[in-house]
Amino acid sequence: MPRDCLYCGGDLDEKMNWGALFQRDIRLLCDECGRGLVRIEGGCPGCSRPGAEGSLCRDCLEWNGNPEWNGVLERNASLFQYNEFMKEVLARYKYRGDYVLAKALASFMQTAIPKADLFVPIPLSPERLYERGFNQSKALLTEAGLPCHELLTRTHTEKKQSKKTRQERMTGAQVFRLPETDLSGKNILLIDDIYTTGTTVRQAAILLKKAGAMEVSSFTIARG
Repeated sequence: MPRDCLYCGGDLDEKMNWGALFQRDIRLLCDECGRGLVRIEGGCPGCSRPGAEGSLCRDCLEWNGNPEWNGVLERNASLFQYNEFMKEVLARYKYRGDYVLAKALASFMQTAIPKADLFVPIPLSPERLYERGFNQSKALLTEAGLPCHELLTRTHTEKKQSKKTRQERMTGAQVFRLPETDLSGKNILLIDDIYTTGTTVRQAAILLKKAGAMEVSSFTIARG
């Protein structure tokens, strides 16, 4: 077990207790950093958006109201709110190449991730993969000890989904490719670091559904 917090480098409390035996994450992050991660309790049943407890949020209603996208994604489950602390964690993880944070983030996944036949990470374009050195979604699966099924590839796209208007997101060109494959009857879970607009996972999901997947959902660390 590490002696230092994987985020801030501070000393971990070495006292062993029953919580430490069953919650691997408390051995990876110190108490202060752990408090910075705010779990989503309740939220939108369609996408985990905080503040929409018990009913679908506006975004989910709009997606479901579009015949092209209705039913493509069963649901999205996210663990944490995208607060200022999580923004910094993910920025350091993705853009500054701090791969060790995958171990800390993945430790929260192991008891929370839904069951599925296939766990499919959202791929990066070759350009982004070269820049970052690793695929952050694949790393989460690897560090969580879960199987990784790299079914999709991605073309390069300059404009981030979060920078697009709502209309641009819902009508944008497909950015993923799926080789001819039979996914008949499969329950597939897409893995990504953050759910922001829902476009990325839906573009991936629609290809998987066309290949025969029975159900496609997504799981992310944070909900923007």
